[in-house]
Amino acid sequence: MLRTRIGLVVLASVLLAIAVPVTAAYRGVSTLVADQLDRSLDDRAHTVLAGLDLDRLPPARPDTVEQLLLPDGTTRPLAPGGPALPVSARAREVARTGQGAHQEDATVDGTPYGVLTKARPDGQGAVMVGQTYAGAQTVDDAFLHRIAWTSAAAAAGSALLSWLVLGRILRPVRRLARAAEHITTTRDLATPLPAAGRDEVGRLTRAFEAMVGALRRSRDQQQRLVQDASHELRTPLTSVRGCAELLQRARGRLAPADEEQILATLVTETVALDELVRELVELATDQQTAEDPEPVDLPAAAEDSARRFRRRTGREITVTAERPVPVLARPRALQRCVDNLVGNAVKFSPDGAPVEIHVSGTRLAVRDHGPGIAPGDRQAVFERFFRAAGTQSTPGSGLGLAIVHDLVAADHGTVFATAAPSGGAEVGFRLPPAPED
Repeated sequence: MLRTRIGLVVLASVLLAIAVPVTAAYRGVSTLVADQLDRSLDDRAHTVLAGLDLDRLPPARPDTVEQLLLPDGTTRPLAPGGPALPVSARAREVARTGQGAHQEDATVDGTPYGVLTKARPDGQGAVMVGQTYAGAQTVDDAFLHRIAWTSAAAAAGSALLSWLVLGRILRPVRRLARAAEHITTTRDLATPLPAAGRDEVGRLTRAFEAMVGALRRSRDQQQRLVQDASHELRTPLTSVRGCAELLQRARGRLAPADEEQILATLVTETVALDELVRELVELATDQQTAEDPEPVDLPAAAEDSARRFRRRTGREITVTAERPVPVLARPRALQRCVDNLVGNAVKFSPDGAPVEIHVSGTRLAVRDHGPGIAPGDRQAVFERFFRAAGTQSTPGSGLGLAIVHDLVAADHGTVFATAAPSGGAEVGFRLPPAPED
């Protein structure tokens, strides 16, 4: 669960942030207590030495033990009833020489002490002052106890706060996840998505909404394509079926001329049906999308298409160029676009009329000398199966310009259809220029 994982990360970060200063503070407090103990021992030793000089010993303290250490190594307690402090070789050296001081740790009756041995100014041995560590240990334990409870409370508070805040932060993600699960279950791409904010979750929501919108439009286009295709396929299929049934019923009783006419109709409708199915498959699958865009020379592509259509139709097809610029496109897809435009111009031009291809910069236009395109139809001609008034009997599938539109749009270009200055139509596209090396 994302909320739990993030909460654990936050808790670990908080614990680390607490542990570092707590450790530093504990070490600082321990050093401070040790320094305070050292100063207390030194002050007590000075007080005892001053009291010996005045023959007035300071009042006894329950946490300290004082004794004299004579030069011969013997000891004499300064307060009756106290424990005897152990004497080390270094302490005897201080008492014997009457110079310097020595501090060490010792254990007396199971209790740890800090022991300071300090030489007497008169050279008559030294004074040994021992102070128990019980007070320092109490301070240390109290600090650890309080800091432990404080750290635990801070960690618990941070965990609770992070859990609540993360729940609020991740609420849009949960809503988006529920919407995605609903779409997956119901296949309803019109399911509304939660409102998108300005943060990263909002960006994710907007990206998901754009993806769902693209899927919805794609499905609508597929459904419309199926409906339009079924309508367009019905006419040639009905004609083929009618001709086949007529031949089946006649069984050789038709006149040769009638039989030849029916067979010619069968061939024509079959060719039209084959062309329609082929273009439907290309439009639905867009096989050219597997290509990678690369710089393409528009005049070369135009001349290649013109050469093939000259040989196929015997038409006069001219190619002119004005400051051509290489475009960034998929080569085979671009060639298909030019072929469809030239084929469309040949289809709508009168017999013997020329077809003109003109390249200007990144713009390619194919002009015919046919009836032209009405102003209200200049965008509609790029729709699937569109037929302008008076062209219903013209051969073709009605998909050629729709394929041009889809292929050019996939390469981030635009299509256009305008009226030619002296009659006919001019149909073409613009593509983005290829980047310079």
